[in-house]
Amino acid sequence: MSSHSASAAIDHHHDPSTSTGIPNKKLLMWTFLASDCMFFGALISTHLIYRLHPPAGGLEPKIVFSPELTSFSTFILLMSSLMMALAVTAIQKGNVKSCRWSLLTTIFFGMIFLGCQVYEFNHFVFEKKMTLSNSILGTTFYTLTGTHGCHVAIGVLWLALMYVRSFKVSVEKSWFSHQLLHTVTLLGALLLSLKVTLGLVHALQTEPSIGAGFGHFFAAEFIFIALALVAYGLLAFFFARPRGPVQFTEVNAIDVESMGLYWHFVDIVWIVIFTAVYLLEYL
Repeated sequence: MSSHSASAAIDHHHDPSTSTGIPNKKLLMWTFLASDCMFFGALISTHLIYRLHPPAGGLEPKIVFSPELTSFSTFILLMSSLMMALAVTAIQKGNVKSCRWSLLTTIFFGMIFLGCQVYEFNHFVFEKKMTLSNSILGTTFYTLTGTHGCHVAIGVLWLALMYVRSFKVSVEKSWFSHQLLHTVTLLGALLLSLKVTLGLVHALQTEPSIGAGFGHFFAAEFIFIALALVAYGLLAFFFARPRGPVQFTEVNAIDVESMGLYWHFVDIVWIVIFTAVYLLEYL
């Protein structure tokens, strides 16, 4: 049977073997997201209640927040949702290569969002002097946005594992060790990229000129840059080499779709957080 006819024979949205007609994996994900929705609703409501009745002498959000950086990270997260949708569409059509590239792009955008959040938290704590314990604004803000950041980090890890899984071949004795090394290398490359990016931003902001900033950056981050290049070289020229037919096909579309539901939920929650926490302060 051809790939086209095989994909046409697979119903990616309904499962006749279940009493509900919905695949068990998708039903489980919807149940989890429903509970998580109530959890985030409680955190967002708590922040809004305290903002309606702020204590005297508290920090002014307009002085603390940086809407430009947060708007950029919001745009990046929305673009990651688009790439996640493309990954789901690609695997439903049996296009594993396109699915891999879409997953990688989603991972990349997710890491940019996390990098922006790490930089923002660092700036708020050391420059604006807003911590978890010195103001109610800091308590509710860090709890809410930090919880969302944990969800994004879990999603990035899940995406990385799904990407590595897409290389599993039909017959390979050393699959576990090979895929484990692949996962560790991918996560190492992402963390090194995050470290290098934060180092570059810090150097450009602290040095008086762009040239001096780049010089300080390369001197301070040379080892991490070299390690990141080695990691990406291993990913591109060793772990991604074809080793035979893979087991990851359109049959696994439900797994990618479940992951897509989680990622889209995280993006939607951030839109609500961005509106309630940041934008309402400027209305």
